[in-house]
Amino acid sequence: MRVPVQWLHEYCRPELDAAGLAERLAMTGTEVERVEHHGVAALERFVVGRVLSADPHPDADRLRVCTVDVGEAEPSQIVCGAPNVAAGQTVAVAKPGAILPDGTKLKVVKLRGQTSAGMILAEDEVGIGTDHDGIMVLSEDGLTPGAPLRDVLPIATDVLDLEITQNRPDCLGVYGVAREVHAATGAALVPPPWNEDPGRPGSLEAVRVEVTDAERCPRFTARAFENVRIGPSPRWLKARLMAAGQRPISNVVDITNYVMLLTGQPLHAFDLDRVAGARLTVRRARSGEQMQTLDGQTRTLTDDMVLIADAEGPTSIAGVMGGARSEVGPDTRRVLMEAATWNGPNIHRTSLRLGLRTEASGRFEKQLEPEQAMDAQAVAAQLMIELCGARLVPGTIDVGGPGAPPATIRLRDARVAGLLGLEIPRQRSAEILRALEFDTADAPDGLDVTVPSFRRGDVTREADLIEEVARLGALAVLPATLPPRTGVSGRLTREQRLRRRASDALAAQGLHETVGWSFSAPEQAERLRIGARPFLALANPMSREQARMRTVLLGGLLDALRRNRARGADAIRLFEAGAVYLPGDQLLPHEPYRIAALLTGPVRRPTWREQSPRSADFYTAKGILGSLLDALHAPWSLTPGAPEPYLHPGRAAALLVAGRPAGWVGEIHPQVAADWDFSDVLAGFEVDFATIAAAAEEPAYRDVTGFPEVREDLAVIVPETVTAAEVVAAALTAGEPLLASAEVFDVYRDAERIGAGHVSLALRLSYRAADRTLTDEEVAARRRQIVVALTEQLQGRVRES
Repeated sequence: MRVPVQWLHEYCRPELDAAGLAERLAMTGTEVERVEHHGVAALERFVVGRVLSADPHPDADRLRVCTVDVGEAEPSQIVCGAPNVAAGQTVAVAKPGAILPDGTKLKVVKLRGQTSAGMILAEDEVGIGTDHDGIMVLSEDGLTPGAPLRDVLPIATDVLDLEITQNRPDCLGVYGVAREVHAATGAALVPPPWNEDPGRPGSLEAVRVEVTDAERCPRFTARAFENVRIGPSPRWLKARLMAAGQRPISNVVDITNYVMLLTGQPLHAFDLDRVAGARLTVRRARSGEQMQTLDGQTRTLTDDMVLIADAEGPTSIAGVMGGARSEVGPDTRRVLMEAATWNGPNIHRTSLRLGLRTEASGRFEKQLEPEQAMDAQAVAAQLMIELCGARLVPGTIDVGGPGAPPATIRLRDARVAGLLGLEIPRQRSAEILRALEFDTADAPDGLDVTVPSFRRGDVTREADLIEEVARLGALAVLPATLPPRTGVSGRLTREQRLRRRASDALAAQGLHETVGWSFSAPEQAERLRIGARPFLALANPMSREQARMRTVLLGGLLDALRRNRARGADAIRLFEAGAVYLPGDQLLPHEPYRIAALLTGPVRRPTWREQSPRSADFYTAKGILGSLLDALHAPWSLTPGAPEPYLHPGRAAALLVAGRPAGWVGEIHPQVAADWDFSDVLAGFEVDFATIAAAAEEPAYRDVTGFPEVREDLAVIVPETVTAAEVVAAALTAGEPLLASAEVFDVYRDAERIGAGHVSLALRLSYRAADRTLTDEEVAARRRQIVVALTEQLQGRVRES
């Protein structure tokens, strides 16, 4: 939510700049994503001017050469293309050096041969509206040329971009944020703007309302206005809407948006003369029923959605968007202002199914409270009378009424100290809660706290009150203490230690850890070619892109890889450790913990000796996986072949740990990589951590012998179908107990010299005994045994040259 600081200051003005206020809000639980500046910069270059003359440009039919008094010794010459500029007008002027909202810095320029020293401004050129058809003509009341324009128009403000959590819908309005600022800083808070309500309760004869689904519509309120004059809103209201991210349209529509931004409660304005039968019914839609919404689209509804209908059919999708048939237009003279409370989860489902997310649905889905409807009606009535010259018809439709009576919760001093590890004086707790508009009364062991209606859904128990006290008055001074638990040590479990060791091993290989969503889009499984596999679907997803629980980690890594590549990264090495979610027995999913890695690009930085290092491939991923498994002391081997459909069929292998399947390593199939906009090689692995942890061995240490080892090389020719791992395993088994190690250090292929379908592997053998120096005869005997094993078991032969 965007909160213009200038608007916020109307209700609470702390002695902090925008950055300081953002920090204070963040430290007390209101997340501030960023602080932005809206409007113009270099404010001293924006002044009030008076047009002394406006003569036609000699070389351009649509331009005028104006002489403008800007409060300096000599008038300025400004070339203007607005059709409404005329001598005698008081106008807004930007002098050279002024910075416009789009970042343009004005200079003295020549337009068709005439010098222009500045600009006479339209609304959109200072960010207080969208009108560009003509310049702003200011009222002459007390304005003198050269006066600062910021004293006349709200041309600049800082904006706090807030991330409001699901449990705090009360902060979806400027006044709700002001209430939070008051509690966090101690700055004075003015009374709510809805305290003065020009409306009165009573029956309303202009229209009848029937609510047939009270569960999905706990409260429906409406007021009627006559003699409404449709026109543009005043500039102060346009400026606030623009700064908050809303586009001004007309005074009635702007009032609904303004009140929503101020109170957090959305409203909808009906053209009362276009409500067929002067009757509205709140009901469930019929399956397949259609209506045209304000955006011009025809929407097909389901029987779980709620709509507002008149005598001719649907006229509004409840809580989401109004209908085109009863919208307010230039000819509107009577307005019905509706403010209702809707069931939050139902609005969320409706918005998702229609693919239609609005400012209203984003608020209603967080579950607003019924009392907010009349707060919004009060402010809207004031503005309709003031800005539209409307007459408020006596009476108010109110179906459902306010919510449940306020709850009173006991806040015990001992419980506060027990949960926080710090004693908070009772008086301080009461002070914090009263600042948040909770009522408090002394009790024998603490406070009896009455929860205000706008916090009804969030604060329901004693721990919630303690959280309010802590975030505003204790978190910054809490001591570091351990929780009071008996019989529990602070040691990590074996699996936790192995997880940390695994992350450290991958970080040591130059990989960066990512934390991805546990959810995925349905399309992701199709792109990975695993769309037919079982999955867990969310009943109430945050968005369509997060409608399923992930079944592999690879999809999230591919998304992260693409985002990094799109931002200029070349060599990218990422890994993620976390759970995937597979359908299990009964209602509980199976949540195996996995580790996955993905890399692309050069394996080293270019140097003057190696300007084009090789790119990551199967062997790069295999080396990193081998380092990981060796760090965990888990015995492993690979079986050639692609065990997953998203792998390259000839450049992948299945991982076996202690003989059990544990995952895969290899290159991603080129067609799958292309679906993520990659044309180069992507390599990685994904392994099941439980299988690895079960096979991981504790390190066994032995004394280092002082006797020398004997090294020799052996070249053996074997069929191509025999793997290097099989050769090494056969050599180690045959050479026991004197053969300490065996490794392949060279591979040679030559159909003429060693035969087609065969490969020569060069082995480096190391012999050692713990208690003596080996003799040539002992080493030769072991070598003969190794040769026999390679010949008989693997159909190999020793290569002589």
